This record gives sequence, structure tokens and C-alpha cells, in this order.
Amino acid sequence: MTTHAADARRFFDSRGYTGLQIHNQNPVHLLEKPTRDRIITSYYWQEQCFAINEATLCDRAAALTFIGGTYGQQKPSPFLCLTMKLLQLMPGRDIVLEYLNQTEFKYLSALAAFYVRLTFDSKDVFQTLEPLLADYRKLRRRTRDGGYSLTYMDQFVDDLLTKDRVCGTSLWKLPQRTILEDLGQLETRESPLGEELDDIDNDDDDVVETRRRGSSTPNAHGNGVDCSESEG
Repeated sequence: MTTHAADARRFFDSRGYTGLQIHNQNPVHLLEKPTRDRIITSYYWQEQCFAINEATLCDRAAALTFIGGTYGQQKPSPFLCLTMKLLQLMPGRDIVLEYLNQTEFKYLSALAAFYVRLTFDSKDVFQTLEPLLADYRKLRRRTRDGGYSLTYMDQFVDDLLTKDRVCGTSLWKLPQRTILEDLGQLETRESPLGEELDDIDNDDDDVVETRRRGSSTPNAHGNGVDCSESEG
């Protein structure tokens, strides 16, 4: 396992690196150096991430039970270790999308979403991840103190699209969606709640109209004025 760690360190060193780049850098450098150092010395990395490929990584991801960054004594989560393994393997886009869109293993989808956010360009990040905003599967998140919290796939994806740090990892700056719309790279996104909100607005208009008409309805005397005080 010492050899495995040494090989990993050589891969992480950009001096003389001639492999494929993502965002103009060694892919593993998309994770911060302290995180990389913790990962390659972790038990999970040395025992579960040695000599695996896209197929066996899929098996590891299917066995995940939570998402998260580092926790406890800065221990890297299996989720983060598999993220770095993906950055090493750099699977083809078709494989990544297969990970993302399969519905049987939710943590595999979450891992793929995280990888997409790290590696795809801004336009593809939005186009690829936005459909998951309608995915409401529950996810367990490991917190920094070692506990757990409940989140959902749509909330996790929303964090990826709107935040600069997720799962203890600094993400490259993603342009706001409106900027890409103004540049003609993305079409305006219609909220899935749009029709429901329109129905609510229409119902409110109907209520207002009904009340307005009711206030002007003539009373039994035909003059629309309350005559109860003038009787007798």
C-alpha cells in the first residue's frame, strides 16, 4: 500500500505532468492539496481505491451510505475518496452521464453530479445538473463533527449550482445562470412550479373579482344600501 500512496503522490505532482487537463490543470488539483494529502493516506483510499476502474468504482459508489467532505479528525469521506479516483480515471462523458442518470443507486448519482460540477464547463454544468432539481431522493450528509444530517438530491444539486464550497471542497467559480442566458448560451429556465403558481394567481384573481361583485350586489330593497338602520 505504500507503493500505491507513492504512485498517487507522483500523479498529484504537476511537475512534468503531461496527461489530460481539466480547466487547464492536472485534474486532481481540482481538490485542494490538504484534502489530497489526507485522501492518499486514508484507509479507504488505500484499501478500496487501489487498482479499480470505471466498473469497479461504480460498485464502490453503489455501496456508499452518505455524502460529505472531511469529518472528525479531518478524515476524508469515502465519497471524497471516490471523487478523487474519478479525477484520476477521467471516465468518458457517456460513462459519467450513465452514473448520473441511473436511478437505482442514489449515491452514485450524487457522486457523478459532484464530478460534473468539478469538471464540466459552465454551460454543460447547468444543462446536465438542472434535471436533478426535480429529484427528491433523500441523502445522508456526514457533518464535520462526525454526525449526520438529512438532505435531498435536489438540495444537493442546488448547492452545487449556487455555492462555491460543497462537501468541504472549493469549487471553481460558476457564472450566474442569467449571465449565460444573456450570452445566448442557455435558454431561460422555466420553473416546474410555474403552472402551479399561475393557477394560484388565477384563483386569487377569481376571489378578488367575486368579492368585488359581492360588495356591489343590490340588497332586497334594490338600491344596494343596507336599510336595516332606517327601518322603524
